[in-house]
Amino acid sequence: MDSRRPPLAPECPTLPEYVRHWAGTTPDRRAFTFVEHPAQHSRGVHRTLTWRRLDVRVRALAARLADGTRPGDRVALLCPQGTEYVTAFLAALAAGLVAVPLYTPGLPGHADRLAGVLADARPSVVVTTSRAQDEVRDFLGAGGPRLVVADEVPDDEGRTWQPVTPDAGATAYLQYTSGSTRAPAGVMISHGNVVANARQALVAYGLDTRPMTSVGWLPLYHDMGLVLSVAAPVARGALSVLMDPAAFLHEPVRWLRLLAAHPGAVSAAPNFAYDYCVATVTPDQREGLRLDRVTALINGSEPVRPGTADRFHAAFADQGLAPGTHCPSYGLAEATVFVCAARPGEPLTRFALDRDALAAGKALPARPDDPRAVLLAGCGTPAGQRVRVADPVSRALLSEGEVGEIWVQGPNVGRGYWDRDSEEVFGAEFADPAAGPGRWLRTGDLGTVLEGQLIVTGRRKDLIIIDGRNHYPQDIEGTAQEAHDAIRRDRLAAFAAPGGAGGECAVVVAEHARTARLAALDVPAVVRAVRGAVSARHGLRLADVVLVPPGTVPRTSSGKVSRALTRTRYLEGAYRGQDRAGAAG
Repeated sequence: MDSRRPPLAPECPTLPEYVRHWAGTTPDRRAFTFVEHPAQHSRGVHRTLTWRRLDVRVRALAARLADGTRPGDRVALLCPQGTEYVTAFLAALAAGLVAVPLYTPGLPGHADRLAGVLADARPSVVVTTSRAQDEVRDFLGAGGPRLVVADEVPDDEGRTWQPVTPDAGATAYLQYTSGSTRAPAGVMISHGNVVANARQALVAYGLDTRPMTSVGWLPLYHDMGLVLSVAAPVARGALSVLMDPAAFLHEPVRWLRLLAAHPGAVSAAPNFAYDYCVATVTPDQREGLRLDRVTALINGSEPVRPGTADRFHAAFADQGLAPGTHCPSYGLAEATVFVCAARPGEPLTRFALDRDALAAGKALPARPDDPRAVLLAGCGTPAGQRVRVADPVSRALLSEGEVGEIWVQGPNVGRGYWDRDSEEVFGAEFADPAAGPGRWLRTGDLGTVLEGQLIVTGRRKDLIIIDGRNHYPQDIEGTAQEAHDAIRRDRLAAFAAPGGAGGECAVVVAEHARTARLAALDVPAVVRAVRGAVSARHGLRLADVVLVPPGTVPRTSSGKVSRALTRTRYLEGAYRGQDRAGAAG
């Protein structure tokens, strides 16, 4: 029987040492539970590992992985979501190898990326499960790396194996970026990085002293999924409850039921997930839900929109969801994941900023009801690290209210990119060393600080610059999706494309709603509505508006819309056969 409060955690230098600690001190406590949903309306089948059982499985698989490999060899994880994924990740670390968290080849639309990452990482071993081994073997082909099936390794294989004690500065795993603005790159995360970031997140969300249960459906190959659902619970000795991302997408109330079932629940989800719950969870499904014991719901989308939190809490207020549970946060793979967070229990910090001033690099207040105002949420403050805003060209430290590039420094910042020059990103220095001594991580994200809160305004590489004016693509996308009911929320991309006279023009590619048929839509009317709204609100003339079927706008492996890939496909003419009603503009 579990007690409500986990024991105080020691300070261990690596995650496998935490596993061994909890296996020795609290062997029968639950460590990881995977909830499988085998049928459409299934309430879930629970499969649980105690800390003792987790340690046994980690030792067995680590012994198998260590056989025939050398310290530093890469181990690619091509497992479905589940406890075997957790075991394989921790076993690779315990064996002194470098884990590469990935996914099975069946993930729709990502086979090319998977092949590219495997070619870059060059693993000696690939770990999968008996359920996925056939598709993984077919994908790897003849002459590929050695294949280990995690659930077929017997327990007694680790009985005499002695764990490796890697240096805290050694690389623990390669976290491949999602590739939303560039080709995927493997960030080298050390054992010390991931332990530090797990502790930072626990402190930031107040989970270092109170009971907690991590409840997650984010994929474990994603940086937030890995840290919040594996690293933080291991460092805290707390229960982690996992479900498959597809199970959430098929029936999002499943996530809410798991939140309701576990006291002190903490979870993370991208912006679309909160709106998706509002749109799809029925009144009948809400009956009986009690969300008053949820501690924190993390929203790490960039930027975080206050309206999303408002809609979610209005929809589930009757289920006891406290307004202070929504925690806008900011992070990136290069910093392991966590950088800044709003604290649980505090009201959402809202900022209404003048759009034109923001585009010019100044965060000036505006009336919230002004149609030209940009409404953003504060992402709180860092824990255990330093955050500054710098001029990306002059490398000068900027004052509060000035928009620039977000720079980060701390024990969680990764060692660099695997097998490529990383100095420009990981070795930045201020022009005046007194402004911030030492080396800094250049995030590529734009933001500012107001009232002590970090505000993320967008990606530097995503900026659309037309006639000398800056436009944030997420602002244009927000306006476009509100312009007509036929536009599918959070499934559109705004970007710059080559225009006349050597300049650039602005384009929007948007999926239409699943409830609408393209043949039955008045496409010219939809295009006119989008053009008119963007022109009125942003003073920007769209050169092209393309309406495409659901599932056509590409996304990264973490679920974000990939503006870079959408732009590439647009320029290659991939959408010409879809709808060209907007091209005449």
